[in-house]
Amino acid sequence: MKKKLAIAALGGALVLSGLGINTAFNTAEAKSDHSERKVENVIFMIPDGYSAAYATNYRWYKGESTTMDSMLVGMSRTYSNNSEVTDSAAAGTAMATGTKTNNGMISTAPDGKQLKTIMEAAKEEGKATGLVATATITHATPAVFSSHVAARANEGDIAPQQIENADVLLGGGKQYFLPEAQGGKQKERNLLAEAKEKGFTYVEDRDQLMSAKGDKLIGLFANDAMAPELDREETNQPSLEEMTVKAIDTLEKDKDGFFLMVEGSQIDWAGHAHDAAWAMKDAAAFEKAVQKALDFAKKDGNTLVVVVGDHDTGGMSVGGYGVYDAKTEVLRDVTATGNYMASKLNADKSNLKEVVKTYTSLDLTDAEINKINAEKNTANAINDVISERALVGWTTPQHTGVDVPLYAFGPQSDEFRGLHNNTDIPNIMAEAMNVPFGEENKHQDAADRKH
Repeated sequence: MKKKLAIAALGGALVLSGLGINTAFNTAEAKSDHSERKVENVIFMIPDGYSAAYATNYRWYKGESTTMDSMLVGMSRTYSNNSEVTDSAAAGTAMATGTKTNNGMISTAPDGKQLKTIMEAAKEEGKATGLVATATITHATPAVFSSHVAARANEGDIAPQQIENADVLLGGGKQYFLPEAQGGKQKERNLLAEAKEKGFTYVEDRDQLMSAKGDKLIGLFANDAMAPELDREETNQPSLEEMTVKAIDTLEKDKDGFFLMVEGSQIDWAGHAHDAAWAMKDAAAFEKAVQKALDFAKKDGNTLVVVVGDHDTGGMSVGGYGVYDAKTEVLRDVTATGNYMASKLNADKSNLKEVVKTYTSLDLTDAEINKINAEKNTANAINDVISERALVGWTTPQHTGVDVPLYAFGPQSDEFRGLHNNTDIPNIMAEAMNVPFGEENKHQDAADRKH
């Protein structure tokens, strides 16, 4: 193998093989569970845009097996009702309702019928409910569990439904909860005031989150989306790990159990921008959140943790550019997103080489400088150069239709073994929780008949 790992920098020896690294890892640590114990709590974690290529590149980037590796039980098919390549709204709807819909629709069937979500079903059974995301909390994936709109862009129509259906809301998107008079997107309603009347504690930075009390919590840490993990130190925003821990701590107070959805939103955004370092850093942040969920599940004994991407983004490859190699270690030295680096450039880009050196440790060649200067989107051009240095390939700035890995841990996690349609996932979770679900959504869509 020609792969050269910076072992000293990793602080430990790695075990190499043709199948991966650290093959001595104890795969029984988080193995699936054949037991039929009733599940009291479900923690459903979605790394948006995450496919097998991301999982493989992240393993090399980390330098050892990941938390999710030991949880792998199957794969999920991701197509939507009207396309072999789904968007997040349709994929999320499938995983929230058990029904395929058209791209862009939020828990609404192609014929306009509202589709009950697994979170709504859990709430009807008395369970506490929560949503965590690093995008706006009104973005497509958290929206599908908590609202019903015909078009995902209608985030102002999603927000009012969320304060009715969730007990914990943590993420970005404050603008969608405030009236226009206060700089928000709502025409008249002040949803934050309404939330406080409903018993929510409101927080807007990391310090307030860490000290927050109460049974209902709303945290909006940015007017729009939260910062990428690479740029988080520039803010006082909490990490995905911290939001996950606080959500669990809040929801577990309910004696009837809880349903929590946690999204690693910006893995997808990194894929759209071909920003491999951003993708890896946000994958690392997501893994930390998964580990906290696993720690809770192992201690609790009645919690099912399910992890699955909604689709692949960008058509990422492991290796590329005609070379039999992968150099994801290059990405470990990248300390800012391409967007952030582009924001530090002079108007004439005369400091391009210095900026890239500062945030990546790479010395750009004249050819790379010319390539970046020739592109209209400077940030994406920087990302493409870094990706090529790391031998991370991309096929598209959009999504692809490949199957994605499915991970599970806890009681009845063995039910997720094998190749599943994404519509199977909420039905399995509902059955595990003994929550009535699915009859309202009987809607044989064209895609299921065809496929």
